[in-house]
Order: sequence, then C-alpha cells, then structure tokens
Amino acid sequence: SKTTGQFHSLKGTVVETIGDLTGAQSWKQSGREEHVQGETEYNAAQAKNYVEGAADRIAGKKDAVVGAITGDRQQEMAGNVRHDKGQAQQELNKPTA
Repeated sequence: SKTTGQFHSLKGTVVETIGDLTGAQSWKQSGREEHVQGETEYNAAQAKNYVEGAADRIAGKKDAVVGAITGDRQQEMAGNVRHDKGQAQQELNKPTA
C-alpha cells in the first residue's frame, strides 16, 4: 500500500542516516535497500490506484450515458457519481515525475 511504502521509505532513510553518522556500513546498506523497497511499493500502489480510478471513470461514464439514453435517472446519477469518484482517485494518484 502507499502508506506501507511511505513507512518503509522513511524508515530506510533513518537507518541509512544512522549508518552514515556511525560509520556502520551494514546499517547504511540495509537502510538504502529498505528505502528503495518502500519507494517501489509506494509507486506500485499509486499506479494500481490510478488504473482503478480510470476504470471507474469509464464504467461511470458508460452508466451515465446509458441511463440518459434510456431515461433511467437513477442509473445516470449513479454513473456520474462513479465517474467523479474515479476522477478523484486518479487525481490523488497522479504519477510524479
């Protein structure tokens, strides 16, 4: 998850810093490795959430259009809500360069 990835990234940075300050190479190396693993986990979770948001936007748009065409206001409104939820999820998980 993004939260777990952030935790491991931060913890790795702290351990690496302790290794730098004390000259303990094993701490420095393990901290660097944990930081990289945390960043990888965070980026994977971010990408997954972005794709899920895109899927919700597409499905929501389809439901909204079908509802509008068939006169089913409930389906149309539910589709709009799902579309907006997906759009918000994508905004929160935009890839950072």
